[in-house]
Amino acid sequence: MALLERIASVVLPIGVGLYAVLYLGIEAIYNLFGITPQQAGIDQAVLFGRLSGTLILLLLIALPTLGLLVALYWVLDKLTFGGLSRLVGFFREHPWVAATIAALWSGATYWGVFSVLGDVTAAAMVPIAVGLGVLTFLVPFRLMRRKPVGRAGMRLVVGALTGIGLGWLLIWQMVLAAADVYQYGKSDPLPGLAGNNLLDFVGFQDQWAVLKDGDDKPLYDGRSMLLLGESDGVYAFYDCEKQVTIRRAAEGTNLGDIVIAPELPKDYACGTPAEGQADDQTATNQ
Repeated sequence: MALLERIASVVLPIGVGLYAVLYLGIEAIYNLFGITPQQAGIDQAVLFGRLSGTLILLLLIALPTLGLLVALYWVLDKLTFGGLSRLVGFFREHPWVAATIAALWSGATYWGVFSVLGDVTAAAMVPIAVGLGVLTFLVPFRLMRRKPVGRAGMRLVVGALTGIGLGWLLIWQMVLAAADVYQYGKSDPLPGLAGNNLLDFVGFQDQWAVLKDGDDKPLYDGRSMLLLGESDGVYAFYDCEKQVTIRRAAEGTNLGDIVIAPELPKDYACGTPAEGQADDQTATNQ
């Protein structure tokens, strides 16, 4: 029970830190299309609603994983005749060892931040993590190890930094996926999850529609556009063929031929006419 309580004291701040930075990722996605999340009708409440399913899915994955790790720890401890428990006790009895491990791990969590801010290789990140850990976290963590409250606080800090670091890594992947949508109209699915990409799990809706006027006549040559969202009576669309973002009043604008995650040609890229429209243009030119 004590082990589960310690694990929970780390897992909870990881989840809080991860969610706290997700909104920055949403901002980065919509900034790529030239609008703000608010112009797409996304605020904290909407974001939480869209992420609820994802958070539940992560919880369903985390619970059995956590249970498996606890069971593995118990089995290894029995196989080593309590050796694993003695090893854990050794770390607890030698605060400099525990503080060093926590400090190095905390320094490594900045990998995500540096990945977003610049291209950092693994070779360059190792000395950065060691330097940050030793210079900024080692002594404070050692001092926090003196009392139970301090040890609990250290776990809280390490968990929060871990969640924030994972969040920045997630932002990096989200921006790369959004760049694929901007350039190719779609992003690659996640491994083992055919038809689902990272943007689907963070609430980005891959919904396309043909814009029509009040008389139900197609606009913009009947091109299908990505619906980014709606706010204050104004739609936001991404015209993949022209690679421009369009904002148009919802009043007098009808949506037709609505499709979720449409099938695009294999080698299709934004900035080129769709297959059917390209054939029409070729026939017209002839």
